[in-house]
Amino acid sequence: MSRFFIALLPPQYIQDYANEIKQHFADHYASRGAQNSPPHITLQPPFEWSDAHVPQLEASLKEFASRQQPIPIMLNGYAAFPPRVIYINVIKSQALLTLQADLMGYVESNLEIVDQVSQTRPFAPHITVAFRDLTKQNFRLAWPEFVQRSLNFDFTADKLTLLLHDGQRWNIKSKFAFCSNL
Repeated sequence: MSRFFIALLPPQYIQDYANEIKQHFADHYASRGAQNSPPHITLQPPFEWSDAHVPQLEASLKEFASRQQPIPIMLNGYAAFPPRVIYINVIKSQALLTLQADLMGYVESNLEIVDQVSQTRPFAPHITVAFRDLTKQNFRLAWPEFVQRSLNFDFTADKLTLLLHDGQRWNIKSKFAFCSNL
């Protein structure tokens, strides 16, 4: 069994910016956990999947993605899940909420992948820059620095990304393009 999750990854220039912020948290606030994955917006939280059935998982995600249209994504400022997590705020557009809900429903009905926690709370799209390893004290120091910091990026999400955990960090396993001419 391996651990996977499904996400939207921003373009490389936004990933580079987010990685600089993650490095700032590592250097100044001893929070390195966010560096264990590329900057991303989680759509389907981590789940266990049989290595023998990865082709079925990938084929199913390819099928789902082929029926999706690219969607606009807007990043605006920073927000937090106090007292430990600071993140780049992703604007909750109807297109993004629909994509996430459709994906969760699809993987549940087609692959029997169910995330119990996600079913009990609303989807909160975000790109984590300081993870749960941020101490409460360092959160109190870092948050005033970031709460007023300006950040604005727009991009078009045109693919799903399947990430695989290698025991240390999350790596890109496969990408599935959305249909651009629906």
